Formats: sequence, structure tokens, C-alpha cells
Amino acid sequence: EVQVVESGGGLVQAGGSLRLSCAVSGFTFDDYTIGWFRQAPGKEREGVSCIGSIDGTTYYADSVKGRFTISSDNAKKMVYLQMNSLKSEDTAVYYCAADHHGVQTVGLSAWWYEHWGQGTQVTVSS
Repeated sequence: EVQVVESGGGLVQAGGSLRLSCAVSGFTFDDYTIGWFRQAPGKEREGVSCIGSIDGTTYYADSVKGRFTISSDNAKKMVYLQMNSLKSEDTAVYYCAADHHGVQTVGLSAWWYEHWGQGTQVTVSS
């Protein structure tokens, strides 16, 4: 059984930083993609960033480019999202998701992702 577990959310002031972690277990594919998504109250879920397992190719939403950095430790099946220069509009529940297709196929399209975590709340106070 595949399990995806996020951690690291919390309350931070605008301009501050947080690092989210995602642990994926039970995933046996060599070529896979791990993505971060977020959903703010009253808004649709949006893709934030993703990373491919083969060569570490990454994608970012325009709204977070230059502020967020995704990284991975494939041996530990861990993915991290370093979030800097946080803004109030970054407030949302952040979800980690995994899929066994390559990152060029999946990208930030949420409907591709098969396995989802429960989410972790990130609140940025202004």
C-alpha cells in the first residue's frame, strides 16, 4: 500500500520561511513524480511544484518561482519544499502527491496523481 505523509506546516509571518516534507512509502517504481499542490479556502487546488525521480527535473508554478525550491532524496523516498519569502496568499493546505509516470507526462496536472497525502496547513500572517 502506498502512503504519502506530509509534515512541516505551521504559522509563519509574511517574509518568513517554512520547509515541508513528504514521505512516500510502498512505492516501487523507478520512474515517478512527486508533486506539491495547495488549496486555499474557496479556491481550486493548484499545482505548486513537482520533481521527477529519474533526473530531478522540476517544475514550478509562476506564483512561486524564485521563492520555493523542491528537492528530493530518492533513497529515502523523501521530497522537500523549501518555501521562502512567504506571502499571505501562500496560505493554504499543502498536499503532497505521487504518481508512477514521468514528470514530463505528469507535470502539475493534479488529475494524473494517484496517491495523495492528507495535507498540512500553512498559514502566513501579514
